[in-house]
Amino acid sequence: MMSPDESRRRGLGRGLSALLGDTPSGEAAAESGRVARMIPVDRLKPSPYQPRRHFDDEAFTALVGSVREKGVLQPLLVRQDPTAEGHYEIVAGERRWRAAQQARLHEVPAVVKALTDRETLEVALVENLQREDLTPLEEAEAYRRLLEEFGHTQEVLAQAIGKSRSHIANMIRLLGLPEPVRRMLDEGQISAGHARALINSEDPLGLAQEIVRRDLNVRQAEDLTRKRHSAPSVSSGAMAPRDPNIAALESELSAALGLKVTVSARKGGAGRIAIHYGAPEQLDEVLRRLKRD
Repeated sequence: MMSPDESRRRGLGRGLSALLGDTPSGEAAAESGRVARMIPVDRLKPSPYQPRRHFDDEAFTALVGSVREKGVLQPLLVRQDPTAEGHYEIVAGERRWRAAQQARLHEVPAVVKALTDRETLEVALVENLQREDLTPLEEAEAYRRLLEEFGHTQEVLAQAIGKSRSHIANMIRLLGLPEPVRRMLDEGQISAGHARALINSEDPLGLAQEIVRRDLNVRQAEDLTRKRHSAPSVSSGAMAPRDPNIAALESELSAALGLKVTVSARKGGAGRIAIHYGAPEQLDEVLRRLKRD
């Protein structure tokens, strides 16, 4: 018999299909509540738990053309609107709903499911991650919420989404970059690869601006960051070899907090941990995590 934890892992990994199951037909479908029904577009509204903030214009235009020609082929997943009887909140399928409106369709197929706020958020996050519809920062925020709010481990999440643990850790660390750098990433001035190269930099904004000014590719950005890190200061003198265990600990702490962390070990077992932040809200986030039970 499958344990609740195993069932939860399977459910997360299978995404929407875990909620909908193998779509039955006829009376069985009606009894299960998984049959799609046609719902007027004006009775649907976006979910406040939708993780996406940006919609690709070119891809959306292509979707509108497809919907205009063939209709909405995959039903939306919706739940009853808790604020308006006879209306529904979209859990998954907002792009299809918007495309149907642009294509001047009056109704769309949808499956109505009884979901709590928590389940609605989790489904919306997983569905978008599996479709790879999110921007890098939206993806990073989705990972963070699934880990912190739903208690999933990086290992379980990696298996469910089909990504590596290192990918998830590196994406979450993007949230620790200063707000101006995150804005450059959101606006497409730099890529996620560029941004990852800046994570441990002491001057991520200056390097990001230089990357844009010089139109560097990701490999060149990584080389630039390494050169800045390896450049010795005038007063520092020769650098002693670093303990690999300390370096590994720094990397693990940096991934957990999404910020650069340095560890200085002293003789006798004492030492110091320094957390580097670039904006007040990043410090507030560190304090919030440290205070969390």
